[in-house]
Amino acid sequence: MGFLTRLAFKNLFRHKLRTFVSIIAIAFSVMIVVFARGYVVGLIDNLTLEHIQYDSGHIKLITHEYRDEQRLLPLNYPVDGLNGGGLAEMIAALEKVEGVAMVVPRLKFGAMVSTGDELVTMGGWGVDPELETAFTGIEDYLVEGRMPQPGRLEVLMGTALLAKINRRVGEKVTIVFNTAFNSLRGVTFNIVGRTKSGIKLLDEVVFYLPLDQAQRLLEMDGQVTELLLATPDRKLVSQVLPRVQALLAEYGADGRYLALGYKETSDLIFFMDIAKVIYNQIYIFLVLLACIVVINTMLMIVKERTREIGMMSALGLESKDIMRLFLTEGAIMGVTGSLIGAVCGSLLNGYFAKNGIDFSAATSGFSAEIVFNSMVYPLSSPGNTVFAFFLGVVIVTIACVIPARRAARFEPTEAMRA
Repeated sequence: MGFLTRLAFKNLFRHKLRTFVSIIAIAFSVMIVVFARGYVVGLIDNLTLEHIQYDSGHIKLITHEYRDEQRLLPLNYPVDGLNGGGLAEMIAALEKVEGVAMVVPRLKFGAMVSTGDELVTMGGWGVDPELETAFTGIEDYLVEGRMPQPGRLEVLMGTALLAKINRRVGEKVTIVFNTAFNSLRGVTFNIVGRTKSGIKLLDEVVFYLPLDQAQRLLEMDGQVTELLLATPDRKLVSQVLPRVQALLAEYGADGRYLALGYKETSDLIFFMDIAKVIYNQIYIFLVLLACIVVINTMLMIVKERTREIGMMSALGLESKDIMRLFLTEGAIMGVTGSLIGAVCGSLLNGYFAKNGIDFSAATSGFSAEIVFNSMVYPLSSPGNTVFAFFLGVVIVTIACVIPARRAARFEPTEAMRA
């Protein structure tokens, strides 16, 4: 350890309370940065993942007309094959596209149930249970019963939706809906499963039934309303999307079908990407606030030690060495405070990453169209902790340049007379 470093440590212990306050200010700001960054990144990643799983896939394949009316869940704009080849052949062709890991068909339609006092509107999703589970992990939200099985009149419903229609798992429910030919039909299903996800859309609006039964009952054999394409990583969408569009063009189906990346299906995802950039500026601002305390402390130290600085200069210590001395003192406070803050923030993030933060009350008024889980799980990662630590150290050290330069500019004779 060099002479200046030893001297810096000694100087910091002259006024322990002042040094302690500065370190705590840095630690608190860095802890907030670790937690806030983990929370924001976790929130955005969770929201994006849920949007991909329950709305868009990595790439969404629909007809041009369906995109304009998809909130109405129309059945007269189906996805049913390429050049009359049939849905199965279309899915097989898409699965051969480089980068496409899975093709998930869904048949969405509007429905309602009478409780005697009112009509409860809902949305039906005809799905392949095996593919749906592999893509979304819906079984993780299953709190009672099981998934519907192909070939059976069975449904899976959310806890809140079952409460609305006053039904339980094991009971039957008669659901009324319009077929593709606009004829009204009522069918009785067995309720075989109940989910509780924290996602309003799944808990209060949607029910699942086997795809083959949905196609038969809606008179849409070999047809779906959308195909969701999954890639191994969402970062690959920009590479895979042109290949899918090229396949559609090859079959002359690009005029009918529309392939959309997940970012194109939601304005919210675009704004979330902007939010990440904005919050990176906020993190710097948070650390700068703590630097005000550090700068104030260092300026007070410089003022109190003016004569000492003059004496060190008279004894041969150069201006650059004096500046280095005060920068070292600031760096020591920055490293110590940032380390404490990074560790505390990491522990805080680790706890909430495991247990989550419940925003059920705050999101109760959200529209079911917004696929948002009321349980937010911050991201706990070493990268986040290291980022906040170095951010704190660098900014605090740079901030100490102001008082350090002031100390280095003192003339020895003037400083000793102060």
